[in-house]
Amino acid sequence: MSIKSKSLIQKYNVPGPRYTSYPTVPYWENNLNEAQWKLSVKQTFQKSNQSKGISLYIHLPFCESLCTYCACNTRITVNHQVEMPYINSLLKEWQLYLELFDETPRIQEVHLGGGTPTFFKAKNLAFLMEEIFKTAHLAPDAELSFEGHPNNTTFEHMQTLYSLGFRRISFGIQDFDLEVQKTINRIQPFSMVQKVTQQAQWLGYTSINYDLVYGLPKQTKSSILKTIEQVNYLHPDRIAFYSYAHVPQFKPSQKSFSKNDLPTGEEKRVLYELGREFLERSGYIEIGMDHFALPSDTLAIADRIKQIHRNFMGYTSQKTDLLIGLGASSISDAWNSFAQNIKKVEDYQKTVQGGKLPFFRGHLLNEEDLVLRKHILNLMCKGETSWGEEAVQTEQIYKALEELKEVEKDELIKIQPYSLKIQPEGKAFLRNICMAFDARLMRKKSGAKVFSQTV
Repeated sequence: MSIKSKSLIQKYNVPGPRYTSYPTVPYWENNLNEAQWKLSVKQTFQKSNQSKGISLYIHLPFCESLCTYCACNTRITVNHQVEMPYINSLLKEWQLYLELFDETPRIQEVHLGGGTPTFFKAKNLAFLMEEIFKTAHLAPDAELSFEGHPNNTTFEHMQTLYSLGFRRISFGIQDFDLEVQKTINRIQPFSMVQKVTQQAQWLGYTSINYDLVYGLPKQTKSSILKTIEQVNYLHPDRIAFYSYAHVPQFKPSQKSFSKNDLPTGEEKRVLYELGREFLERSGYIEIGMDHFALPSDTLAIADRIKQIHRNFMGYTSQKTDLLIGLGASSISDAWNSFAQNIKKVEDYQKTVQGGKLPFFRGHLLNEEDLVLRKHILNLMCKGETSWGEEAVQTEQIYKALEELKEVEKDELIKIQPYSLKIQPEGKAFLRNICMAFDARLMRKKSGAKVFSQTV
């Protein structure tokens, strides 16, 4: 790593959001109630269902064991009797949304996330999806995906979901190094990953993704390179190469290892650069932040024509204005408003079975939010944004340009009268650049309490 790169990391390695939304959840005003949320959903559905369809995110929170690095909302249990009651609650919640729609929903995208979706029996997942599909039209080019744990994703899981139209599968790998796996309580041998990957390929899945994490405890340059080599041998279509988010103040399980076990900001960036260089030499294209794909993958194709989108599910080649999140803690997006479900599984189920949407909190975007959301999305997805001569639409644009003067001096971005473009070296600081447009973050300056480091 060059002296300049080290200096930039020291300068810009501060807490910051990952921008799967704007405003980010910690800065929601909670200025939306359940009745207003329903109205917002109805209005967005009426405007966009025929032209764009809707997206569904279904949160399946159960895991049989706790991965200590994980910051997701999970429920640890080995009791599989929880499956059908939870699925029935998901279907009840979906029915409550159907009552808001004045026509049959057109589903453009489905993602089963967790937790561990493959904790559920294949037949139970089939029942869930079949019941939803009975009430909707599935778009011909719909993208259906699910997350699978390599240790419990069976051939039956993959075959069942494939028969229902699923063509994308994401396996949580994190790292192949045994010492790292032991430290984060996520032991899965290479042979197991190879087996499920080959089965998915044989069945005809057209996009297989691996989730990898850099910055984990005990990771070294040699271990990350070996992991990337093994990943490249299996050659998945997509790779999400995430920065580990160390937030023990919110996730006590992360206190199970010492901060001394974690790489420094500089060391962490070296791990990413080693992985990135290897992946690019192997034919993968870097997309947005933390993502790579083979040129033939739909995400890479969407990136080439500048049509990728980013939402609470991460990067996607599909863009809808209405994302319905089903399940405990799920977040929904009606474009001009956000809502999050009740987090605790039992409370979520009780509320839904009582005939009410499990509304926990929400945010109604104001005019400034909508403008800034557009620019932050442009930066996250296209690496550039522009605002025309009517820059007076929001004062924060001027403030952002002032804030970014130093970033431009460091040759990370190029600013022209009505546009901004991120330079190749600036990709590493994408979150920092977006932060300059984040009016709510800038006003409160409390990011250190709620976000992980940007590097």
